[in-house]
Amino acid sequence: MRSTRPKPLHLLCGRAMLLHILDRVSDISVERAVVVVGHGAERITKKLVEDGPPGLLIDFVEQTVQRGTGDAASVALTAFEDDDEEADVLVLAGDMPLVRAETLQELVALHRDTDAAVTVLGYRFPDPTGYGRLVRGKDDRVVRIVEHRDATTEELAIEEVNASIYCFKRSLLSPALRRLTPDNSQGEYYLTDVVEVLSQAGHRVEALIGDDASEMLGVNDRAQLAAAEAELRRRTNAAWLDRGVTMVDPAHTYIDATVDLGEDVTLFPGTFLQGQTRIGARSEIGPETRLVDTVVGADSVVRSTYATDSEIGDGCVVGPFCHLAAGASIASGTTTGPFYTSA
Repeated sequence: MRSTRPKPLHLLCGRAMLLHILDRVSDISVERAVVVVGHGAERITKKLVEDGPPGLLIDFVEQTVQRGTGDAASVALTAFEDDDEEADVLVLAGDMPLVRAETLQELVALHRDTDAAVTVLGYRFPDPTGYGRLVRGKDDRVVRIVEHRDATTEELAIEEVNASIYCFKRSLLSPALRRLTPDNSQGEYYLTDVVEVLSQAGHRVEALIGDDASEMLGVNDRAQLAAAEAELRRRTNAAWLDRGVTMVDPAHTYIDATVDLGEDVTLFPGTFLQGQTRIGARSEIGPETRLVDTVVGADSVVRSTYATDSEIGDGCVVGPFCHLAAGASIASGTTTGPFYTSA
């Protein structure tokens, strides 16, 4: 009989766009995240320690030689103690900032409900060029994943593609990784090969086919980064609109995921709110305003202003054309007038 005690859920993750991913996994029952980094990754680790989700334990392991995703997973598992054998392990690529917490939760739920050895996240693409394919067997279950460069003509016609997100039983992942070989065009240890290892050993393999393929958009160049940022901005703005924030032009309003807005805030076009910025209830921000790590009180108006690491009190009128340098403080009830510059 399976235990009714909730099993621990851990995370193994790659290196890029990590804060977005860690924010999403912090919304589900992940107890611990292990981030695989390369040599000289001090800037990445410092950023994650400072700005990572509160309450999520984050560890770092170094992959000294880049020998593939399978090797990265093996290195990451060294961070876990032996008493973690009953845990489930969620593995994500580090360059997929658009994945939703709801999708990850659905993946974990399917994995546990079916008692699978591994559950794979996939999507259907009419043009799957460049992606690994989910190859199904006679019982319609996924039996292996083949990379595009290693696929046969028949396999290239498969439209179900691998999203590089998996949920494994920890107790089965470790021995399966030890059976990997670099027998492929890249000469690397592919994590995808673990699916075939487990399937051939008679273990259950499940697949969740998602309904929003934009979630697996990777970021490998500046064009893809711009596309990902546009989608993240659209989602963020939609969430704030649903919560009662007014945006005169959402397409030209930019809000970081770390920003907090009070009730009935109004944002005008060209507003950029970044970092740990906080806006009080009923305040109006913009147009053409950029606030970084800045706190604005309630019932204030801030127009055409740039401020960083500053504080604006309640009932203030700031701008237009003002500049508040780091450490600036505007007392409640102040009207600065145009072209104000903090000392």
